[in-house]
Amino acid sequence: MKEISLKELEKLNRDSYELIDIREESVRDYGIIPGAVAISLDDSLEEAAKQISEIPMEKTLVFYCDFGRKTRYIDDEELDFLKERTSFSLEGGYTGYVCAKAADSSDMEERHHKAELSIRKKYHKQLFSPFAKACKTYHLIEEGDHIAVCISGGKDSMLMAKLFQEIQKHRQVKFDLTFLVMDPGYNKENRALIESNAKTLGIPITIFESDIFDAVDTVENNPCYLCARMRRGFLYSKAKELGCNKIALGHHYDDVIETILMGMLYGAQIQTMMPKLHSTNFEGMELIRPLYLVRECDICAWRDYNDLHFLQCACHFTETCSTCHEDGTTASKRLETKKLIARLKEENPFVEANIFRSVENVNIDTVIGYKKKGVRHNFLDEY
Repeated sequence: MKEISLKELEKLNRDSYELIDIREESVRDYGIIPGAVAISLDDSLEEAAKQISEIPMEKTLVFYCDFGRKTRYIDDEELDFLKERTSFSLEGGYTGYVCAKAADSSDMEERHHKAELSIRKKYHKQLFSPFAKACKTYHLIEEGDHIAVCISGGKDSMLMAKLFQEIQKHRQVKFDLTFLVMDPGYNKENRALIESNAKTLGIPITIFESDIFDAVDTVENNPCYLCARMRRGFLYSKAKELGCNKIALGHHYDDVIETILMGMLYGAQIQTMMPKLHSTNFEGMELIRPLYLVRECDICAWRDYNDLHFLQCACHFTETCSTCHEDGTTASKRLETKKLIARLKEENPFVEANIFRSVENVNIDTVIGYKKKGVRHNFLDEY
């Protein structure tokens, strides 16, 4: 399929073409080009043909994927429903679009101000209040702390950095911040995107490099799990080297309840993503999750309101691997669990809160067995 650049596309009348996003649903949740429609070419071509037939014939079709590689090889001569249509592949895909938006510095100061103001005003109740509540409830920030705010480049970690900046202004507790970005082998476009977004949001990042991507490049089974484990270790090590005693990760409320349910459905265990943990390999270091009570939908609303664009995953597995998630779980299983929770919520609006609270209300007297500090216990031991 012939390519069309973003600059060429912007010269066209917006009503003359239709943008078609062919990426996986789990990836689209992290952002979509405004006005685009989602049509999968991997599942049912019959359904795709039906959806495309509803687009007026006079409209040009512009397909895009993550990087433009997949759409570039769509053979519009082989697909009957594209033979009579004018169609293009968007050069660079969604990543190219995001990078172009981030590189536009004409309104950088205005966007920086708007993003900060929206945290204080429009989204104070949805974002800052639960952030501050989690920090207070779980004692995440303490006097004299030096916290490494770990930024992956996604919406969650970028917002977490802004919330840390905001709470530091309140001066209730004296603590220091280092905004830490690890480059495990990003391509230059993805690294530039992270740097550009950080600059736009006024986040003074410290970047260090590692060779993690090269190390997991030859791993066939679940490379993302190994990648996540290695990244955690590198972050702990660098943070400790910089004098930090804590690292902060951007897992939110929805990550927590999905993890609880996934543990039961796929792991045959009851466990949760803890709000804070002592490191077992780095003495004196702690991991904290200050977005623990923040809802993902509110993070997305803040992102979209401020016209911010982030990547889901900046690694080179994204095109072929559907497992990219910070805790190493597969995106397909997480998406399945997310959909299950959404369906249950239709019948019971309290289902999310009930899942969250279930691990706060474990009754040991009604549990057949449990483990504590690696030691397995059985109810018969004390029966």
